Amino acid sequence: MTVDAELPAGVPGIDVPRLAGWLARELPGSGRITAIDLIAGGRSNLTYGITLDGGAESGSGGGRRIVLRRPPLGHVLPTAHDMGREYRVLSALGAGTAVPVPKTLAFCDDEDVIGARFYLMDFVEGRVLRTREDARDLTPEQARGLSEALAEALAAVHTVDVKAAGLEDFGRPSGYMARQLKRWGKQWDGSQEAIRATGGTHDLPEYDRLVARLAERLPADAPARLVHGDFRLDNALARLEPRPEIAAVVDWEMSTLGDPLSDLGLTLVYWAEAGDTEEEVLPVGATITSAPGFFTRREFTERYASLTGFDLADLDFYVAFACFKLAVILEGIHARFLQNATVGEGFDQIGAAVPLLLGRAHRILDAGSPW
Repeated sequence: MTVDAELPAGVPGIDVPRLAGWLARELPGSGRITAIDLIAGGRSNLTYGITLDGGAESGSGGGRRIVLRRPPLGHVLPTAHDMGREYRVLSALGAGTAVPVPKTLAFCDDEDVIGARFYLMDFVEGRVLRTREDARDLTPEQARGLSEALAEALAAVHTVDVKAAGLEDFGRPSGYMARQLKRWGKQWDGSQEAIRATGGTHDLPEYDRLVARLAERLPADAPARLVHGDFRLDNALARLEPRPEIAAVVDWEMSTLGDPLSDLGLTLVYWAEAGDTEEEVLPVGATITSAPGFFTRREFTERYASLTGFDLADLDFYVAFACFKLAVILEGIHARFLQNATVGEGFDQIGAAVPLLLGRAHRILDAGSPW
């Protein structure tokens, strides 16, 4: 495999000549790299589209599109961004489960190739639906159909037979929520150190009070189930024709075995609906769900409950916990932004969302209701 001489020399996060050589060894006959572009949307792991000139895989010389995933540049929190785990779960789910995922192609654990571990997967045709503007060509019926499809996809994730899929050792479900609280607390501390190293501060006393409240409400262990870790509409590729469907669920970097309601809680935090206040509209997630026809948060929850049969009596805790988790994630992204180590747009707004999420979590716990 060779690299097109017209490619730009600098592709952030990719050493193109080394990648070309690795591809020649691992995917022989796949053709020549003709373009690499950063796929918009990811605020954590970086996702690139790679265009190949076809080679043996195409047969027609018309070209082929594949996708590369690698960790972010700069400040990377411990235990996060494990490309091997992400590759493993995608490969397992693609081998016969009902969860729609891209087909995996190859994994590289040699950091000398592009500067980090990475993996390749097939490109899946579909739309990333994120903003109200993206909804301009959606009918209310299509919006409702997408809501239904997303609830079905989440239920499919949580009802995977993990033993049959070869994922029974993919996590430690016993004590999952307690470990999550501890883990994200450590991530928060790491981000604070990184922020201080830039000469900045982000003093948020409501964080410590929230951690204490969550610790008092930790639920009993749930049965071991697959958890996506960041499930939302814009972490999926959607198709509208011939009927609305989820073509693929992506961004599996935080997947593990644990409590499925932690996923549902996070999905509800991301889910915008008409009438939300400014404090409920986040700079991440899909505001498109506030467009006509989409489920409300309550309707999404009811459909999910009907598909899974799970007990949702403590849902207020899980939604508040999701606010806490997302606040920690955004604080980590904010730290990378301050280090000038982010790629893409919109990162300057991330830090302001953290106190809003902490306040939202307290209000939910005060009310005893996720609504």
